[in-house]
Amino acid sequence: MTEQPTSRNEEGVFEPVHEDQVLWTEISKGTRFGMRFRALSRIGGGTHVGVAVEELLPGKQSNLLHYHLLEEEHIYMLDGEATLLLGERRYPLRAGSYVCFPAGQAVGHCLINHTDKVCRYLVFGEDNPHDVAVFPNTGRVSVRLMGEAYRRSATMSYWEGEEE
Repeated sequence: MTEQPTSRNEEGVFEPVHEDQVLWTEISKGTRFGMRFRALSRIGGGTHVGVAVEELLPGKQSNLLHYHLLEEEHIYMLDGEATLLLGERRYPLRAGSYVCFPAGQAVGHCLINHTDKVCRYLVFGEDNPHDVAVFPNTGRVSVRLMGEAYRRSATMSYWEGEEE
């Protein structure tokens, strides 16, 4: 695997970087999911705010429908068109469209590119090491701090398993 560059100079100062200097990370699964991104903030030394340029391939979905309990997430469309799934609703997005997903807004979101052209957008928001992401369609709950995921249905009461 090729190592991502950094914009840190010999004095340890992070300098400007052009997105073309940042390697693409590609994610795909079957025929439904297909996107790639450049994690700009990591190259520039960012640890609190994540910034990425993403490209959603024609006919593909960006990721699983999800929401974050502790992270606020934003999308700003640069080029092309996509459909935002926000819970049960659908919204058309095009260049200049913006949407915010506040932390704790318990409504899943993802993008689908129903066109025959790549769409390009910025994703930015908090990079919280303690975040919990919920995936309503699959019942998955991901706990970043622990690096683990659980089935939401595997819940228990506070006192369950304790003797009287």
